[in-house]
Amino acid sequence: MRIQTVLGEIDPVTLGPTLAHEHVFNVTAEIAREFPAFAWPPAGRAAAVDLAVSRLEALRDRGIGGILDCSAMGHGRDVPALVEANRRVPEVSIIVATGLYTRDQVPPFVRLRPPRGGRDILVDMFVHDIMVGVQDTDVRAGIIKVVTDKEGVTPNVDRILRASARAHRETGAPIVTHSDPWLQNGLAQQDVFEEEGVDLSRVLIGHVGDSGDIDFLRRVLDRGSFIGSDRFGYYVAGQPSMEERIETVHRLCELGYADQILLAHDAAMYSDWWPTDATLPPEWNHTHLIDDVVPAMLARGISRADIDRMLVDNPRRLLSAGGGY
Repeated sequence: MRIQTVLGEIDPVTLGPTLAHEHVFNVTAEIAREFPAFAWPPAGRAAAVDLAVSRLEALRDRGIGGILDCSAMGHGRDVPALVEANRRVPEVSIIVATGLYTRDQVPPFVRLRPPRGGRDILVDMFVHDIMVGVQDTDVRAGIIKVVTDKEGVTPNVDRILRASARAHRETGAPIVTHSDPWLQNGLAQQDVFEEEGVDLSRVLIGHVGDSGDIDFLRRVLDRGSFIGSDRFGYYVAGQPSMEERIETVHRLCELGYADQILLAHDAAMYSDWWPTDATLPPEWNHTHLIDDVVPAMLARGISRADIDRMLVDNPRRLLSAGGGY
């Protein structure tokens, strides 16, 4: 099965090292429409595209060949801007997400259209993005992104998870999640997917690498899913350090799980979520993994073969597992 990217389909064998949970643009749609001067940099939208291009070039120069852009609806995706940036750096394949990013609430458009006859309009929306194109473009989504956070699997979240499962089964597009590792609700996501008949080996449970609880991580892994150790650089209060994150990965590799782990930063290239004077960790950038983390992993004893599995083989397998079923 070929992989769908911003610039069209590619052969899976051509996908190089891939960052499995990132964001290129996070631009709040209503703010961008109503108050564009607030959503984009002072120099305008073109400056944000230029910034993304410079960061994509930095990744290209370090040998990164792919990004899973997990900016679904509700998370500020801007596919026309992605097209502009990616055409200038075509060596980095960008995979776009469909789905709905929310911790609980859904737009009235969705809330007032409950499923009828077993068919949820969310399924139609997700399938349209995958089979036709996103935001009036011919760029087709390659992954489905959904969220379960501190609020848990509320009725709205349950609805979205089930819609994503049904769209996945119809199209084959893999599911990538945001989960809260402290509440271990990646397991609840797996429960819903399993009830919907999803092959859990085609699901990436995101952010669980924030946890150092090996027993919990093994419970997720032993059900067949991939997991994301995908917040390298996000070193803030209450979050593990680089060394702690690496130690968790090292332990899992020792236990034989290297073929189920994917790596990333969960960082944005341009975002209107943060005030311009916000203080973010300096390591929270898209080259930190290659520049700092991989050398530290090798020094810790993680083999080059396992690193290649996590950066190259596993994203390729997730994205090319097959069609609908």
